[in-house]
Amino acid sequence: MNTALSADPSETPCEPQAAAGTAQAPGRSAEQRAAHETNKLSKRLHRQVGAAITDYNMIEQGDKVMVCLSGGKDSYGLLDILLSLRQRAPIDFSIVAVNLDQKQPGFPDHILPAYLKGLGVDFHIENQDTYSIVKRLIPEGKTMCSLCSRLRRGILYRVADELGANKIALGHHRDDFLGTIFLNMFFGGKLKGMPPKLVSDDGRHTVIRPLAYVAETDLERWAEHRQFPIIPCSLCGSQENLQRVQIKNMLREWDRKHPGRIDNMHRAFSQVVPSHLMDRQLFPFETIVPTGLADPAGDKAFDEDEDETCATPTPAPLGEVAVPMEFVRRPRD
Repeated sequence: MNTALSADPSETPCEPQAAAGTAQAPGRSAEQRAAHETNKLSKRLHRQVGAAITDYNMIEQGDKVMVCLSGGKDSYGLLDILLSLRQRAPIDFSIVAVNLDQKQPGFPDHILPAYLKGLGVDFHIENQDTYSIVKRLIPEGKTMCSLCSRLRRGILYRVADELGANKIALGHHRDDFLGTIFLNMFFGGKLKGMPPKLVSDDGRHTVIRPLAYVAETDLERWAEHRQFPIIPCSLCGSQENLQRVQIKNMLREWDRKHPGRIDNMHRAFSQVVPSHLMDRQLFPFETIVPTGLADPAGDKAFDEDEDETCATPTPAPLGEVAVPMEFVRRPRD
């Protein structure tokens, strides 16, 4: 584990979005340029995860954090960065990695134990044949993910209790947050996203998502750099027509054609204006009356629709601001 790297507040917020291979200072070799880009990536990931943990008070003194490890790039990256941050955090907390082996045909059950033993991290492999249950209950050709997810959730809650873990860390990243809100808008008729921190539906656990500020493309690059032993996610059969895959492709295309759009949409999650939506449970539309006092947030009924981006400089993406970095660096004695 590389625990020497920490966030550099002097790093320009816009620089991390540049792809590897961007023009560098003359005289550098290809290896030096690649090392420079990897160094920037590491700093950005550690800073963003540290900022999310701090912003939402995800991890506190004495916590036992159960990191759910699937074998994909996201959960590998989450565990990797949390282990690194723990070395420098100003608080003490413990980590236990948990994998649920659902007995999918072809699942390489030796990979994760070998990897985790090599790290020296506490871990637990839970063996439960949910695959057979899902195959028995879901008709051929139908999506299995919903039932599989519900079964997995209940098992992991139980395992958290048995291990004494009070926090459950999941590897959902920035793009998952955006994908969820669009799925709910397009197919569920709700303006509902994915919370960075919330009490679980059984009321007994706190679920945290420390990768809330992290772009999926950065996790892909980090997985390649760290050479995680990725386990394919298609063991349960091809699911290429899933609605979430369609949303992901849409977001990737937007990001390719309109750089910065994804960051702006993600930032909107934390800048909600309830009075300018339509939810009567969030804003008392039925009871509002004129006060006679000017309010810059009031309705500008005869103006054209506002385009605030034309007048307002775009701030740095979430997690890119010059940091509360107390979670990333342990103060010197």
